Amino acid sequence: MRVEDILRQKGGNVATISPDSSVVQALAQLRDRDIGALVVSTSMLPVAGIISERDIVRSIAERGAEVLSETVERNMTSPVIRCAPDELLTDAMGTMTARRFRHMPVVDAGELVGIVSIGDLVKHRLDELEHEASSLRTYIATA
Repeated sequence: MRVEDILRQKGGNVATISPDSSVVQALAQLRDRDIGALVVSTSMLPVAGIISERDIVRSIAERGAEVLSETVERNMTSPVIRCAPDELLTDAMGTMTARRFRHMPVVDAGELVGIVSIGDLVKHRLDELEHEASSLRTYIATA
């Protein structure tokens, strides 16, 4: 299975924010959309960075509450590790696990086409395993 299989199911809608937005604006979007990360994007650079709940918590722990009035650009992770739609799910999952991050933008020919989370990948893999187990049970029962 490939990343594009997940995007077909979940769609390519990606929550983005501009680098000059404030951290408070980012937090409001994260809350309102019930998500864990936003892709930081400009008209010239579709993936300038990513800002996650973890990025914000780290910044607050380092510099205190004044972080809330800072820009997203000051607090985002950049450069961003990304994947292509044709990347194998196991490769994407391995990258995210090894590098310890939970959200990965999907880029095709320089265009942001989606985002996958470790939760998306794990859910898809569990569904796959359940289907395989069910098929084996059926095969054994009818053999």
